[in-house]
Amino acid sequence: MNLPEAIEALEKGLALEANGEAQNMVKTHVAWDHNNLHAIGAAYPGEGFVGTKTWAHTSGGACPLLILFDAQTGQLAAIIEAFALGQMRTGGISGVATKWLAPEKADVLALIGTGKQALAQLAAVHAVRPLRQVRVFSPRAESRRAFIEKAGERFDIDLVESTSVAHALEGAPMITTVTRATQAFVHAVDVAPSAHINAVGAITGEREELAQDVFARCSRAVVDDPAAAQRLSSEFIQAFGTGNRSGHDWSRVSSLSKVIASGRRREAGDDITVFKAMGMGVSDLALGIELYHRATVQGMGQMIPQPQRSTPRLTR
Repeated sequence: MNLPEAIEALEKGLALEANGEAQNMVKTHVAWDHNNLHAIGAAYPGEGFVGTKTWAHTSGGACPLLILFDAQTGQLAAIIEAFALGQMRTGGISGVATKWLAPEKADVLALIGTGKQALAQLAAVHAVRPLRQVRVFSPRAESRRAFIEKAGERFDIDLVESTSVAHALEGAPMITTVTRATQAFVHAVDVAPSAHINAVGAITGEREELAQDVFARCSRAVVDDPAAAQRLSSEFIQAFGTGNRSGHDWSRVSSLSKVIASGRRREAGDDITVFKAMGMGVSDLALGIELYHRATVQGMGQMIPQPQRSTPRLTR
């Protein structure tokens, strides 16, 4: 599967969710030190599968696994190493959001962050809005230059090294933030009118990328998983809250699946649009199910036996 095909599979999966044919499992996580253990999942009974993806995001690395079960028998269908899948899901969901929410003729992207997810983010935006220029910012100059060299080998795009967030954002109609920042660095004064923002990095409570004044200008706020955003996105919790404080109202936040179901793309009067990607099982399973079908048709992968049940030992 390539990234444009992943974007198509994700859009199909989100449409099924909007129609009630796919159900998302609320994301959960536990933290220790500066590490996190995550679990997400979903049910696609009409497609014949349910499943979960789990991973431990640690300072020493990660090994994400997607496990598919037969929706009728509960038996194991597949175990999929999900590092590449996760990159395509995280990038691809931004591609779907950009397709629906970014200005139609936008061809400049400000990319803030140059880590493992950044290249897939660039590719996903490029798949739906052919890019003329990408402005790249990361706090370390060597990281910016290494990323530009790597991206230049893959894409025929004008890649510009930006020495500040403000320089990268100046006049940019599309912005993607994919960092591990714990303090907001995108401020409304630096964001161009009618810009679209994919906020990808801050998926746990201690992280933050967008300042609150961005939401004051936000015409449309969209998330992949509203339940996860209400629990784990400090940016959205500050902006839309849980109580009756003035201006706090989660009814102003839409899911991406509802955007697709409604057919409502960006409108002429929209100012900033924000898409918050928390990561959700519906998206991972949309790709996992497609990969499973392709693998079985092409005879790829390694056959594994069904786990054998054992009788528990109840005495010494």
